[in-house]
Amino acid sequence: MIVIVPPQPISPPKSTLPKVTWNKLPDDFILPDDPVDNNLQPLLAEALRESLELSGLFLESMLIATNFGVCATVADKTVVKAPDWVYIPDVKPLTEGVIRRSYTPNLEGDRPLIVLEFISETEGPEYSINPHYPYGKWYFYERILQVPLYGIFHPKTGTIDLFRLVDGKYESQTTDENNRFWIAEMNLFLGAWDGKRSQVSTTWLRWWDASGNLLLWGKEIIEQERQRAEQAEFRLQQEQVIRQRLAAYLASSTQMGLSK
Repeated sequence: MIVIVPPQPISPPKSTLPKVTWNKLPDDFILPDDPVDNNLQPLLAEALRESLELSGLFLESMLIATNFGVCATVADKTVVKAPDWVYIPDVKPLTEGVIRRSYTPNLEGDRPLIVLEFISETEGPEYSINPHYPYGKWYFYERILQVPLYGIFHPKTGTIDLFRLVDGKYESQTTDENNRFWIAEMNLFLGAWDGKRSQVSTTWLRWWDASGNLLLWGKEIIEQERQRAEQAEFRLQQEQVIRQRLAAYLASSTQMGLSK
């Protein structure tokens, strides 16, 4: 049997990390406006968010975003990475009317709990350990932001590499018997699911609760309710038929009794 081990960069020594501070992104800082590599990436991100929201697991105090700037100041240089999907458990509320254009951990709330990157046609940056400005994504999430969970999803193969920060370094995680990862901090499983959404048939990232129940999308909830309504209508019709037959039987029995 051949065991395929996902690539795991060997990070440089911790002593190479410059001073990191947490400052608000300057108002005149120009954020990159690069287009996504394909139309699947935003669909993957929205699918992850929707099921959490509909399950009541996306609270007002949280921040879930896609292609959204997460910032740090390293050796007096502002560094911004825009993960394909990021989940932050608790953020400070903004003043009414203010729109959040970026996020600085520690200054504005918790550090991200989990960051997900979706491998594009130009595979490589997601595993980069470049320890020099502007820094590789792996290095930035592991050493600078110190994100507890970093996931890399390969849409073409439908596989997920998930890494957990242990003693300052990412360690590859293994799935359970259902090929899902247990995210204890969210009390949820994360895994791959083959199916159709938004007229696209592919492998999607999905959430399951601790009991193994799939967190549903809106269209699935509507379909589930439709089936329940049809089943309830069918039961009602069956009950009516039974009552009619019973009434006919009683009427027949009564008639027979009177005729004797």
